[in-house]
Amino acid sequence: MMVLGKLKEFIMNDKVFTISVLIAVVTFIISVTFYQYSELKSVEKNVESAIVKGIDPVAVRCAYANERDVVCIAYGASHPATPVKSK
Repeated sequence: MMVLGKLKEFIMNDKVFTISVLIAVVTFIISVTFYQYSELKSVEKNVESAIVKGIDPVAVRCAYANERDVVCIAYGASHPATPVKSK
């Protein structure tokens, strides 16, 4: 029973709590940064592939953009929708 009391005292220590929260925050920041970086590399690779295939790279960029991207709004307004061909 004495070991359990020492463990509780160790866990409730301010330094241990602060370090634990710091590790959690740093891990979260690193995870978000890695996600954003990998998404950016994916878009970059797809734009390069589109250029090689002759597809408009702005259209590929706008496929990944959010609805408030000014460049994509202007691009969409200047290019009329392509009609779908029925078979």
